Amino acid sequence: MPNPSHHTQDLWVDSLHGRLFVRIWSPDQQSPCFEQAPIVLFHDSLGCVQLWRDFPSHLAAATGKVVVAYDRLGFGRSDAHPGRLVRGFVGDEAEQGFTLVKDALGIREFIAFGHSVGGGMATHCASRHREHCLALISESAQAFVEDRTLDGIREAKAGFGQDGQLERLAKYHGDKARWVLDAWTETWLSADFADWHLEAEVERLDCPVLAIHGETDEFGSALHPQRIAALTDGPARVLLLQGCGHVPHREQQDAVLEAVTGFLG
Repeated sequence: MPNPSHHTQDLWVDSLHGRLFVRIWSPDQQSPCFEQAPIVLFHDSLGCVQLWRDFPSHLAAATGKVVVAYDRLGFGRSDAHPGRLVRGFVGDEAEQGFTLVKDALGIREFIAFGHSVGGGMATHCASRHREHCLALISESAQAFVEDRTLDGIREAKAGFGQDGQLERLAKYHGDKARWVLDAWTETWLSADFADWHLEAEVERLDCPVLAIHGETDEFGSALHPQRIAALTDGPARVLLLQGCGHVPHREQQDAVLEAVTGFLG
């Protein structure tokens, strides 16, 4: 797929513990305009702005909307995180990094799009900023801690113990790579996180919801999008992609773009 015409802008937002890196994609070479609700992307546990690759530019072109992504504190080009993640870190993002980015850019209404743990963060943002969130798109989001989730994380953790694997992560996170890996594996595998779930936040939703999931997702079964759709108070749709794993926007980008464009109308 050729790279669509778009305008890209990078900027930094100050937080209490360091700067957050933000990138904005505008369709058709336009400068960013937030009068219409942008799509805000929330990356996964090992992700960052760069690892969205060309998906945001295609998303902006397909929907005609501005797309915003940022590196959470400790990830990508943002500054290092000062400590360990606490149990409530998924929900905390709605009050911390997201709110800072939203206010700095002057965003009022928005569409939340989150991948994996970013889907949980997008859900919290949609719930806690419900008067401003027009729609929620969750992709490969975990609604609760499932055996399949933990087994997948254990397998990935073992894989990162092999020679050269941590260096691959460092290409995107620099000297923060070890913290990024531990923040994912040790948080999710801890006993304190065993009963974590999204139920309360999903039940507060009243915006339209699209829950996208890969049939062969190694970190979660189809129960996750089904539970998200069943619990929300607004209109909801589940898209289960056949032969697709944990990263639908990369593995089946055309199908995801078509679904999102249709969903947003």
